[in-house]
Amino acid sequence: MTLLVTLTGRDRPGVTSRLFSVLAAHQLSVIDVEQVVIRGRLVLGVLLACDSAPDLTAIHREVTAVAADLDLDAEITTGSGEPPRRRGSLHVTVLGSQLAPAAIAAIAGRIAANGANIDRIGRLANRPVTCIEFGVSGADPGMLRTALARESVEQQVDIAVQRGGLHRRAMRLVVMDVDSTLVRGEAIDLLAERAGCGPQAAELTAAAMRGELDFATALRERVAMLAGLDCAALDQVRAELRLAPGARTLIRTLRRLGYRCGIVSGGFTQFTDGLAAELGLDYATANTLEITDGRLTGRLSGRIIDRAGKAQALRDFATQSGVPLSQTVAVGDGANDLDMIAAAGLGIAFNAKQAVRDAADASLSVPHLDAILYLLGISRDEVEAADAEDAALATSNGRPTGAGNTG
Repeated sequence: MTLLVTLTGRDRPGVTSRLFSVLAAHQLSVIDVEQVVIRGRLVLGVLLACDSAPDLTAIHREVTAVAADLDLDAEITTGSGEPPRRRGSLHVTVLGSQLAPAAIAAIAGRIAANGANIDRIGRLANRPVTCIEFGVSGADPGMLRTALARESVEQQVDIAVQRGGLHRRAMRLVVMDVDSTLVRGEAIDLLAERAGCGPQAAELTAAAMRGELDFATALRERVAMLAGLDCAALDQVRAELRLAPGARTLIRTLRRLGYRCGIVSGGFTQFTDGLAAELGLDYATANTLEITDGRLTGRLSGRIIDRAGKAQALRDFATQSGVPLSQTVAVGDGANDLDMIAAAGLGIAFNAKQAVRDAADASLSVPHLDAILYLLGISRDEVEAADAEDAALATSNGRPTGAGNTG
């Protein structure tokens, strides 16, 4: 026999200890416990197993008395046989600038239509975006992902489906694209503007990112347009580049949690080396512009970092970190990121072209790069609490902090 004890009402200290003190007087074993508090309202559920016939009258009387003393409502229901085991645990993460009740209803309906059960729902963030996570069991991941991808388009929210359990917690290396991912815009287009060929270069960039042109060929064509450009333009573009919103928060939090972080770019080391040093990244690789007598030659030096080169960089970083590919995360936006995203344990499309969104495990359409944290199960409250602790420690040591800069 099983018993489900549920307490609801205004939350207050000591509810859990008082309830379990009552239950401790009976021959019961705890199978499951879930507690949710929303704006001070508590729902506490305890599932218990009974090896022998319990004194239900006494349990009901004692639990009801404790609930009344705490100004809570109590409900006790009984069941028979073994409690159902959760099968195929999944995380379904729903994220948007706003989440309408209709969107949640539609998503929950899709989950139910796939024969799955929602075991729990929790909030990961309420600013600058809202993120809700469902714990789901009994679903086929591929079928549910396909169904929810359609719902994502209909409801205009981001939805990610990932395996539950230890898989997500095992992620240890995050590798990101740079242009239009870690930073806003494309460095090569900014250089081309200074060389007087901005529109032509931008057209090639867009076509290459959509996968309509071979990336290496398009890269050489654009670099050739830069021949003769004074290398002072590199400093100008470097000063113009801006990190994506939330980039510092993302990297600071990942490093605090022991992740390794790297960047791999079809752009240029003249920009990525500085970014890696500024952000304290572990790895960085990119193409290198050839410079002679203070001017760009219109050529590249060294190997080309194209679509295949990005995937190889991910593998190299993983090897250097001692991390298997299954524990890596790759983030990108363009067609040249596809191989890297496919090779990683978790591939994330960030404000990406449709082909990349279709191929990735998860897709984000919000401008905040730190939303990646929510896909790893890290809540906004946890991030802000850790930032506050670091700020307090730094203040006590007389050091300024950069925790407030979330660029």
